[in-house]
Amino acid sequence: MTIVRLPLFPLNSVLFPGLVLPLNIFEERYRAMMRELLKTPEDEPRRFAVVTIRDGHEVAPSSQGLPDQTAVPEPGPTAGFGDDPVKAFHSVGCVADAATIRERADGTFEVLATGTTRVRLVSVEASGPFLTAEVEELEESAGDGAGALAEGVLRAFRQYQKRLAGARERSLSTGADLPDEPSVVSYLVAAAMMLDTPSKQRLLQAPDTSSRLREELKLLRTETAIIRSLPSLPASELTRGRTSLN
Repeated sequence: MTIVRLPLFPLNSVLFPGLVLPLNIFEERYRAMMRELLKTPEDEPRRFAVVTIRDGHEVAPSSQGLPDQTAVPEPGPTAGFGDDPVKAFHSVGCVADAATIRERADGTFEVLATGTTRVRLVSVEASGPFLTAEVEELEESAGDGAGALAEGVLRAFRQYQKRLAGARERSLSTGADLPDEPSVVSYLVAAAMMLDTPSKQRLLQAPDTSSRLREELKLLRTETAIIRSLPSLPASELTRGRTSLN
């Protein structure tokens, strides 16, 4: 696999291929990144790598671990990630292609990007105004029985949606709205489920599509059973349209 160097954007959430990522950029290190990306010709992709933070925070605290709310954030590309930032991040992330980068009058940015390809983090460089990383593209292989598994996951996902919506059919996506290509199904369901970040990260780094779908099927059945037993349903609308602080 080819290794390339890209700007690195750590988040407290997981980006999957095909999913849209809205960002509100206000920290100087990420503003510098966006200014650099704007130098890319318009007919070329403005790519950066997104990795999930294992230990640290999107918005720089005074040190690693729990942030001190009274402290002034540290400046610099590694702020909040310790002396060896590669240890602060999960090793598998996703390349994002910024279709829109709009600078506001106050110097902050509004960005709309889309996940494209899974990558493995090889190294992190912190000598510039923002982090960069060498990343290796990960091939997405189908694995055994991906097609049948995708059908099963879609059926289980519809049941999951019904439980979240209180079985109000009119609020659900129709079959026509859902894809049938196994890898696309696997990423869509992984992003849409109400899971904690470690669970989503495990789905992102699954070795192949079949493994991801198989794990999703287990999770969907478990989560649907849990929701069925709850006296009231969780506020699923709170998980929609999440915008990162950065």
